[in-house]
Amino acid sequence: MFALAKLCCSAVLCFDVVCVPYAAAQPTVGSSPAFAHAQHLRHGINLSEWFAQVYDKRGYTREHFEAWTTAEDIALIKSMGFDHVRLSVNPQPMFTMNQPQKIPADYLIYLDAAVRMILDRGLVVVIDMHPDSDFKQRLTKDDAFVEQFADFWRAVAQHYSTWDSDRVIFEILNEPEFSDRYRWLGVQAKVAASIREGAPQHTIIAAGARWSNDDELLFQEPLRDSNVIYNFHFYEPHIFTHQGATWGEYYWHWLKGLHYPSTSESAEQLAALVPSEVDRLRVIRYGRDHWDAARIESEMKQAAEWARRRSVPLVCNEFGVYRAFSDSDDRAAWIHDVRTALEHNGIGWTMWDYSGSFGVVTKKDGKTMPDDGTLRALGLK
Repeated sequence: MFALAKLCCSAVLCFDVVCVPYAAAQPTVGSSPAFAHAQHLRHGINLSEWFAQVYDKRGYTREHFEAWTTAEDIALIKSMGFDHVRLSVNPQPMFTMNQPQKIPADYLIYLDAAVRMILDRGLVVVIDMHPDSDFKQRLTKDDAFVEQFADFWRAVAQHYSTWDSDRVIFEILNEPEFSDRYRWLGVQAKVAASIREGAPQHTIIAAGARWSNDDELLFQEPLRDSNVIYNFHFYEPHIFTHQGATWGEYYWHWLKGLHYPSTSESAEQLAALVPSEVDRLRVIRYGRDHWDAARIESEMKQAAEWARRRSVPLVCNEFGVYRAFSDSDDRAAWIHDVRTALEHNGIGWTMWDYSGSFGVVTKKDGKTMPDDGTLRALGLK
């Protein structure tokens, strides 16, 4: 039995009114199935902490796979009005150094069962390759490791090549941590070519460097493959969406109750709680930057224009607000403004996440409770 609890890469450096996208905002539709498949990715949810982001000391175990997300969860996702899920998959538990094409069969059993469970409910599934930071960092400087990752992806794609190509989509890499944009262009092209060798018919999702930010999308140029959907993530401004978080920028953990839309008065009150003068100024600037629906709309317009000029389909498959320290009404307002701006610009979306710290549901004492305010913000029931 494959020891799921021990990561094989340890040797590594290691929303129900849903707007149909406006035709005027869509790029010219070509013959590629990517355009049709992008229409299946209009309003989705991320399934996190199931096959990735597992921090339990026992690791990736059968018990975790069978209990974390159940058939009842998938049925609820469908009933709430989502049309697809993005399934985060950490490659590290099934990545064997120097033999990456040999994927442990018993691990694939669990992953296949999850994908099948999603498909059986009539949802489209995006298999999102979602490794930890150490794995992504190695891709930024180790050419041989890039070759191994490409071989690994070829094997995964080949495994799923006989599955419904209209409903199973491959995402190359979640939030690349490449400071060198040009290197990421080359790495992404290399891996995409390997995926295409393994699965000639399936649609691929590509993104820009530096955590898939929307401004990084604007630097990206299309791959030499017409069956590709392009993607970006949107958490702007992070100072609001990640307030209270203990990862990312250190000063975020001081922020609790920062309001949206931003105003100078509310931001300056909260800034007084931040010890560092430099970080205090960043909070004050948030208030003066007038983050509101119009500001968000202008950001989305730039992304939509990028796709239109290149005649490629576009989605935003992560956006959300950390729940713990944000005001629930402010959080709902931001989600509503992002969702409506995406739809107004013809961009399909996938919220982060289902039941995690940004979730559309909460789980407690064995009960799953949908957040009605979040669902209303998403235009769902």
